[in-house]
Amino acid sequence: MEDPRQVSERILDNIERVIIGKAEEGRLALVTLLCRGHLLLEDVPGVGKTMLARALARSTGCSFQRIQFTPDLLPSDVTGVAVFNQASREFEFRPGPVMSQIVLTDEINRATPKTQSALLEAMEERQATVDGVTRRLPEPFMVLATQNPIEYEGTFPLPEAQLDRFLMRVRLGYPNPTDEVLVMDAQQQQHPIESLEQVTSAEEVIGLQEAAREVYIDPLIKQYIVTMVNATREHESVYLGASPRGSLALMRAAQAYAMLDGRDFVQPDDIKRLAYPTLGHRVIVSPAARVRNIESAQIVDECIERTPVPGARARGGA
Repeated sequence: MEDPRQVSERILDNIERVIIGKAEEGRLALVTLLCRGHLLLEDVPGVGKTMLARALARSTGCSFQRIQFTPDLLPSDVTGVAVFNQASREFEFRPGPVMSQIVLTDEINRATPKTQSALLEAMEERQATVDGVTRRLPEPFMVLATQNPIEYEGTFPLPEAQLDRFLMRVRLGYPNPTDEVLVMDAQQQQHPIESLEQVTSAEEVIGLQEAAREVYIDPLIKQYIVTMVNATREHESVYLGASPRGSLALMRAAQAYAMLDGRDFVQPDDIKRLAYPTLGHRVIVSPAARVRNIESAQIVDECIERTPVPGARARGGA
């Protein structure tokens, strides 16, 4: 296979043609895909959440489906339904949009908990069960969910069990004035997404996923991750800390991030950089701390400061 960094750079450069000035956020989205994880994009409307998902799908040649979550959406609208065929006198399965490689669930918190839960099996087991029949989902498979953190009227907040299944939570934020002018220039005639070309294949993405897991991570770095995650559980302002799934997410994200950086090993700075995207949404702030306007970002930062960085040592050494 071609050098993983070169393939990744092609994807990232292609995404940046559409999402201008958000190189780090695009990198985190690709890291999530390479970790076989799922991404929660939480931000105000109009900052490019949907375009990021479409650009990632087009760049990688993956099949793409968008589901607009609304209060009247049914679980079968997500997973699919069996329909009786009068001619063959048999039930035929009509696959739902979740049977795609990259699935955008727009405004996921607007659907009822019953419909939200239709994604749980797909996100964790990479399969969907309809009428007692279990069907495997295509590879690679990734859910990108969006939600608006400002408007809560008519929404159903995601339960902790479902939040925990997202590898990362990322906020795009507003572009700076210079980038916003570049966005206007790029879209003056037509949207760049319309002319965006595929730069790799789904098979190569699977190869990148396998390569990411081969990146070396020292036992001391693993202990560093566990100590940091434990610090979120013991923090005085936390009601519920990050789960062991959070430790795994941080480890895998660091492996993929190191590979994109051209390294075959993980270093402590990777852990620090990825701590909030992977742990922030898994930390539940206690009611007393919320009254004092303490947020999960502050707690994660404090946990990073409290966790001693492991000393350098040769790979494989004692």
